[in-house]
Amino acid sequence: MSICRTVLITGATRGIGRALAGQLATAGFRLFVTGRSPQAVAALQTELGCVGAAADLASPSAPTDLYAVACQALGRIDVLINNAGFNKAKQALTDVNAEDLDASYALNVRAPILLAREALRDMGGRRTGHIVNVISSVVHTNPENYSVYATMKRALHGFTGCLMKEAQKVNVKVTGVYPGGVDTEFRAQRRPDYLRAESAATMIRQCLTAPEDVIVHELTFRPMVETNF
Repeated sequence: MSICRTVLITGATRGIGRALAGQLATAGFRLFVTGRSPQAVAALQTELGCVGAAADLASPSAPTDLYAVACQALGRIDVLINNAGFNKAKQALTDVNAEDLDASYALNVRAPILLAREALRDMGGRRTGHIVNVISSVVHTNPENYSVYATMKRALHGFTGCLMKEAQKVNVKVTGVYPGGVDTEFRAQRRPDYLRAESAATMIRQCLTAPEDVIVHELTFRPMVETNF
């Protein structure tokens, strides 16, 4: 089994991203980690002995710039994990404004698309690589008060399906990951009955270490308590 060795992971300083970064570092992957907080990124670099940089991916130029910096630092990027995400809050549609839409679009849709574009250009030329988009099981349901978040994640879901077909032509793997409820800081209140971040990270890691002749196109997983399926 051939394992990709270098990874660029966004949203790496909290929740699923942090747990996944720790597991991949332990497994021998070389990481470039990123998040919005310079202090949090620096602390994670020290903890894992990896490289990284802070970046605000909501900026239009940030994804392209970040990929170039990570590629230079690692030498090459074998795996891109689009993990960064944003949800302002549970919010009724009547309370949504244009700024809410723009902020969600910038991080949940535009940033992963631009990063995937850079990865496909790079990996496709080498005919090897893996792009992982961490989406959400919200795309399989229609929860009230999540109209903006669900819409943006459905957009990323649609993009991921198209990306799979383009990437297949140049031998690049693409995986869409759809976690259910995870007990992380992403939520306003703790949910100990939900998945641990480490459990979600383990599921994603298994997609990266699958046999060479296997591609996991879509991976959905939930805590046992969830019934929205």
